[in-house]
Amino acid sequence: MTASLDRLRARLGRFVRRFRLAPHGRVTAIFVADGAGGPMLACEQTLAIVDQGLAEDRYALGRGFWRLTDGCQVTLILAEDLQRAERRHGLPLDAGQHRRNLVVSGLVGVELRGRSLRIGEALLTWHRVRPPCGYLDRVAGTGMAKALGRYGGHCLRVHEGGLIRIGHPVSVLPRE
Repeated sequence: MTASLDRLRARLGRFVRRFRLAPHGRVTAIFVADGAGGPMLACEQTLAIVDQGLAEDRYALGRGFWRLTDGCQVTLILAEDLQRAERRHGLPLDAGQHRRNLVVSGLVGVELRGRSLRIGEALLTWHRVRPPCGYLDRVAGTGMAKALGRYGGHCLRVHEGGLIRIGHPVSVLPRE
C-alpha cells in the first residue's frame, strides 16, 4: 500500500509540474517549544517574525538546540509523511513528538525545494531539508529519528511576517 501511495504522489508531482499548477495545502497543526528539549506545545495560531521564526518558539527566542550553521527558523513536516511513519513504526506522532513547528497536508516534499511558500499571512522560503538527528531520539524517544527517516521535514526562513493559523492555506509559489 505504501509503494502505491508513493507512486501516486510521484504521478501527482509530475501532473502539477506539467500543467504548472501551484501546489496547495493546509496547515493541520502548529507546535512550539520555549527551549531546547522542552515539550512541544500545540497552538491554534502563531506569529511568524521576519528572520527569526515563530514568536513563541525556541528558535526565535534563541533557546534552540542547534549549531549556528545548522539552525532553522521554522521547521515544517508533511502530515502524509507523519502518517507513513506512524504506520511503519507504530510510534505516536500526532502530539508534536516529531519536534517540527508546522504540519502541512496536501503537498509533496520535492515541490518545496528552492521555493517560497505563502502560509497564512506569512511568506517563507525553503532553506534545506531537515533530516532527523540523534538529538531527536534523546528528546522524543528511541526510534523516533529512524521512524521519520528521510521524511524528517524542511527548514524554512521567514521573509514576510504574519499570522499562521490551523486551517490556513499553504501555497507553493512559482519559481521566479
